[in-house]
Amino acid sequence: MKKSLNNIILFLSIFINLLLIYLLVTELHPSISNFNVPFLIALFFGSFTIYILFKSKFTELMPVRYNSFSDTGEELLKKKGNITFKDVAGLDEVIEELKVIIDFMTNTEKYNKMGAKIPKGILFYGPPGTGKTLLASALAGETNSTFISASGSEFVEKYVGVGASRIRALFAKAKKYAPSIIFIDEIDAVGTKRNTDNNSEKDQTLNQLLVEMDGFNSNEGIIVIGATNRIDMLDEALLRPGRFDRTIHIGPPNLKGRLEILKVHTRNKPLDESVSLMDLARKTHGMTGAHLATMCNEAAILAVMRNKSKIGKEEFEEALERVIAGLKKKNPSVLEKERTIAAYHEAGHALIGKILNVNIIEKISIVPRGEALGYVLNFPKDDSFLLTKTELKNKITMLLGGRASEEIIFNEISTGAENDLKEATKIAYQMVCNYGMSELGNRVFDLHFVKSTELIDQEVDKIINSCYSFAKKLLLEHKTKVIAIAEKLLEKETITKEELEEIFEEKTSLCV
Repeated sequence: MKKSLNNIILFLSIFINLLLIYLLVTELHPSISNFNVPFLIALFFGSFTIYILFKSKFTELMPVRYNSFSDTGEELLKKKGNITFKDVAGLDEVIEELKVIIDFMTNTEKYNKMGAKIPKGILFYGPPGTGKTLLASALAGETNSTFISASGSEFVEKYVGVGASRIRALFAKAKKYAPSIIFIDEIDAVGTKRNTDNNSEKDQTLNQLLVEMDGFNSNEGIIVIGATNRIDMLDEALLRPGRFDRTIHIGPPNLKGRLEILKVHTRNKPLDESVSLMDLARKTHGMTGAHLATMCNEAAILAVMRNKSKIGKEEFEEALERVIAGLKKKNPSVLEKERTIAAYHEAGHALIGKILNVNIIEKISIVPRGEALGYVLNFPKDDSFLLTKTELKNKITMLLGGRASEEIIFNEISTGAENDLKEATKIAYQMVCNYGMSELGNRVFDLHFVKSTELIDQEVDKIINSCYSFAKKLLLEHKTKVIAIAEKLLEKETITKEELEEIFEEKTSLCV
């Protein structure tokens, strides 16, 4: 209403000013005729044109007036107590850590007697989809605080001073609605390390954030929570105690955590007796809470599409494959030649994975999904946090098994190993640069600061080439098994874990 009234006043001001100018001109030059109805119409449209031009230019020159937290701040507020820790699973250790914050905010007096101060800021870091936003919202619900959510990119502008003003408005709003929790997602967008060579808008915005975090007292009932998956990009001044006092890593859940997350996302879903949540938890190693939520939702959708009253094991298995490999193509236009290459490619992966006991192989398929013509569905035997050098090399060997199989069978290679090569190269670089598992010694290398990467590249080449040679050796020794797996795939398109075991138990010559 206020904005509409301002627009009307602006238009009338332009119209009256043009009219006064005309009257002044006619007074000075009587020869000019007085205005009439056509002239008033022309004057009206002229005023409207000038009004539009003025508004567009005004908006361009004054960006702070529009899309700022001071104007649209009410939209940032969420109701208190919507989400609590009952809605969060698989993060028990983090929740225990946050319960101290809850007790501090609800029983401030006993902490004040000890001279303790509540942390001003908490930084969550870890891969996307692990529950950082959910935790922040749940903390607000548990403490009955106002949840003010923003993204780091909302503070990044090309106009100097805009981002800083938005930071000020954000903290002003938090103080107004205290107790409150400010949640800044993707904080690395605004908290990137500052450039000492210039004074950019982003640097000014970060400076303002640092000032605001220093400016409020711990007894004002405001806590800042930041979330990022790139903690290495954040400025050191932002990470120091007194700003973000606690830094908490949130990674993919373990087996117990995945089971608890599955229970949360299936508690309102009718499950068939064939569904084992523990079995699903074992098969979803490395998945985040977001992946598990998507899988459960996909399974429910499939059950509805199949006119079932309950969600069965088949729906969950299909949903799992959808999340990992993508949607199944119903009418794939795959040439027989490509289908044959895919069969031997996947057979190479499966055989090496089975022989080296890299992972538990659940299924092999040449049914196209997403961009892949085939895939091997496998998962680790346990939730190990530590991997040996041999285990990492075995993973690379399994990844290269598809290409090695193509070369042995067809004396030619295809483009089908693109993703395998990317993952193998990534692991090899980690072995050299992060884990000290090369002839360069027990050192860590940062590729951003290493002037010459030639020696690193040479060590990576050694690892990949040795693994590829080992893969070819194993496939040649067990060529009959490769052929048996590929022929079964061409016949049935999908091989289960049990059928793979039967192929390995067959008494065929292992040497060719």
